[in-house]
Amino acid sequence: MAPTHDQFNRSLHDLRISVTDRCNFRCPYCMPAEVFGPGHAFLRDPQLMTIAELTRIVRAFRALGVEKVRLTGGEPLLRADVPELIRVLKHDLGIKDVALTTNGWLLEKLAPALKASGLNRLNVSVDSLDDATAGRLNGLGFKVGRVLRGIDAAAALGLPIKINCVVQRGVNDGELPALCEYFRARGHTLRFIEFMDVGNTNHWTQDRVLPAREIVARIDARWPLEPIEPAYRGEVAARYRYRDGRGEIGLISSVTEPFCRDCHRARLSADGKLYTCLFTSLGWDVLSAARAPGCTEADLEYFLRRIWQGRMDRYSDERAERAIHFARQLSRLLPRMYLLETPDGCHKKFKYLNV
Repeated sequence: MAPTHDQFNRSLHDLRISVTDRCNFRCPYCMPAEVFGPGHAFLRDPQLMTIAELTRIVRAFRALGVEKVRLTGGEPLLRADVPELIRVLKHDLGIKDVALTTNGWLLEKLAPALKASGLNRLNVSVDSLDDATAGRLNGLGFKVGRVLRGIDAAAALGLPIKINCVVQRGVNDGELPALCEYFRARGHTLRFIEFMDVGNTNHWTQDRVLPAREIVARIDARWPLEPIEPAYRGEVAARYRYRDGRGEIGLISSVTEPFCRDCHRARLSADGKLYTCLFTSLGWDVLSAARAPGCTEADLEYFLRRIWQGRMDRYSDERAERAIHFARQLSRLLPRMYLLETPDGCHKKFKYLNV
């Protein structure tokens, strides 16, 4: 196995595989109902990667250094052969760490099969503990209780679980204390994710982003926190533990604190397109390459290696740099700002003067 590196010397270590483009939720920040409605053309079976094709493709990625595979969707548990795919990844291909991200709706029923297949760990999305808010955020009015029962069922089988929560200012940020209290009592790490501008259908605006540092400050005011080191190089979540020893939280802050410089992840879409960045719209057609007559294992490996070696993605870093540049340019154009105290000394006013 010969690890490969991109143009910024980032190795390839993690692979995210979308096993289906379908989902049983219609979360407004991911698959809004007005876009993914009854008339939406989802992929048909011939367009999806079979287990045999996935086996070939992942084997080629394994030769390039991939040791971690995460199954996503859509909602991966809608695909009936996911437990068999996990078994292949673990036992046939020898992938060290196989994880799965789910909305949890089918988890109570499928947890035993996932455990038996060899799954290493789960991430479950929970954006709210309030039924009304949860219903708005899943787009279909589903209550959160069924998801929570699924989490309990998986935990009872010994599956390690992390909880993912996308935080939006003015939508669910008022629930931070309740979410922390609920999941720390059950021993699950809660990871807060900044609302990201992924795609062009989720109505993203900057004012709905609650910065990670503000999330930490709010929680720290209730339960004092302290930062801890990453569990491994390239970990996307900044980690904090409760000073009282009752677990930890994580912050994924690709908007306000980008981590492109140490990103080791590739993403494979349900129709076999390889994306070298979460925010890119350019995908390389790996499935067509694998299906091409005469394509050998060595050919597939070479194809993937050349793609990764040419990788120059650093979208979030570039966005942050543009914002800094814009602020500097703006500061040169705007009148200078003078800070003045009001007579009572309790409030501050800004006075703008042309100088």
